[in-house]
Amino acid sequence: MLARRQLPSLTFLGLAVLAAGCGNYTRMAPDTRASLQRTFTGPEAVQYLRLSGNVTPFFGDSSKRLLTPYAPEDVRMLDDSNGKPINPGAVERTLPVGTKLRITQVEFPTAWVVAERVLYTPRTWPWVYLAEDGAANAPPLILVLPPNLEQPNDFRAELEKYLSPQNPKAQVDALAPPVRDAVSAKRLLTNMTADAVRMAWGPPELVRRSLEGTSKNEEWTYPGGRRKAFFTDGRLARAEEAGASILP
Repeated sequence: MLARRQLPSLTFLGLAVLAAGCGNYTRMAPDTRASLQRTFTGPEAVQYLRLSGNVTPFFGDSSKRLLTPYAPEDVRMLDDSNGKPINPGAVERTLPVGTKLRITQVEFPTAWVVAERVLYTPRTWPWVYLAEDGAANAPPLILVLPPNLEQPNDFRAELEKYLSPQNPKAQVDALAPPVRDAVSAKRLLTNMTADAVRMAWGPPELVRRSLEGTSKNEEWTYPGGRRKAFFTDGRLARAEEAGASILP
């Protein structure tokens, strides 16, 4: 009987120790987190994709899907025991620029949240839960943001790389039809503008700029260094994947 009476308190203690061991992986103050949750699930809940995104499995959590602008081979969120990046899984479908989404939850990695998340997921990063318009029963799409966001403006700046409260239809319609089709399919074409490349492949991890005579050159490197795009005077000159040219 004594053991039975002590069991609830021991269980609570065990959970508390687990949570304390995990620690908070967010520097955002609690009131700031709550304010962002209210804002982005309220007045700013409806958002539109600013770039075409891949939908893949969400690592070890089958109840969710990852939304990322990058190819699965380029996702750098979770490492295996040997320190190598874990591929979340093959692309299931692609959402084109302008897809209407609704933010249903903004979740920061507090100790309790990390303890409750599935082990083989990017548990220590902020997650934004998204519902696709007209797909209420589908698994939530998770947009994973970088860790260590300290201020509301840091959060907004990261979110705005991928989502916008304004429908980009006019911007997309202004593209030439072949470019528009390529952007929706996440492909590149020679002479694309930098904005079109960003919509197709997402934001680069590293940008190098140089001058060659009067020409302004840029080299965009994507996570992992497997993909690169090269521009001359704002237009795509060539692109590489695993060191091989991929432009038609």
